[in-house]
Amino acid sequence: MKPKVYITRKLPDEIVKPIRETCEVRMWDQEKEPVPHAVLEEEIKRVDGLFCMLTEQVDHSLLKKANNLKVVANMAVGYNNIDIEAAKECGIVVTNTPGVLTETTADLTFALLMATARRIPEASNYLREGNWEAWSPMQLTGQDIYGATLGIIGMGRIGEAVAKRARGFDMNVVYHNRRRNQEAESRLDLQFKEFEELLKESDFVCVLTPLTPETENLIGVEQLETMKRSAVLINTARGGIVNEDALYEALTNGVIWAAGLDVFKEEPVPLDHPLLRLSNVVTLPHIGSASVKTRLRMAEVAAMNLLKVLEGEEAPNKV
Repeated sequence: MKPKVYITRKLPDEIVKPIRETCEVRMWDQEKEPVPHAVLEEEIKRVDGLFCMLTEQVDHSLLKKANNLKVVANMAVGYNNIDIEAAKECGIVVTNTPGVLTETTADLTFALLMATARRIPEASNYLREGNWEAWSPMQLTGQDIYGATLGIIGMGRIGEAVAKRARGFDMNVVYHNRRRNQEAESRLDLQFKEFEELLKESDFVCVLTPLTPETENLIGVEQLETMKRSAVLINTARGGIVNEDALYEALTNGVIWAAGLDVFKEEPVPLDHPLLRLSNVVTLPHIGSASVKTRLRMAEVAAMNLLKVLEGEEAPNKV
């Protein structure tokens, strides 16, 4: 009997074909809509492997319905959508895709920083809406990136990659991390700062830490008030790290200057969300790793993790 696998989103044939060679595969066939939880509850009862995305909440109640499940292969670096303790309790291996999306996400992070600092989307809309009638000395002026201080919260692979890009703009890069990374400090000319110091000194604060119980609402009222009034907050990590109500108030009242967000607490973000009404917020639909090459590589790694476990081998990227 071939192992049974369920894939929660439609994937390219080149990814699914190697899985079909050794497994019986069922796949949700909608590209835009995530698999309904009720469907997932039925599918998980009969499968040996689950290939899922960050859109699926693989919680304790779902895992308890699994009869034969051996592996959950998450096509993402983060895994806050999966109850790791429940999986461990059930003897289910959880895997992720680290390293694959580092450079692509760093590219997007720096692009978002630049777009927010120089008000690129706002300026484009200004022109397209017919508001550009004459040149004016202070029209659509933004914040300088060159020579500014960048504070990175979370000095993992992506944090290091963003720091490399910042060095090309002669930025002064400071960081805060749970553990000090002296090797990266030496190699990339970084300075470690305590959290409050980083917030006080940085012109740009970039959130690149995982979402954990310790980092949930890490950036709230107090932290935003510690930042410079000219500061720009960039978040390409996870939405729950930044308190969105506090951010809205800070941006509305001039506590900080602007924000660039690729992630939200609720995704897709509701169109009536207050942050979407602000001109000093640049918003993106969680596209940090969205290049063709990277997404295909992520899928390949997730498929490899899945198959290794189903073949009785050690998963290369076990969480």
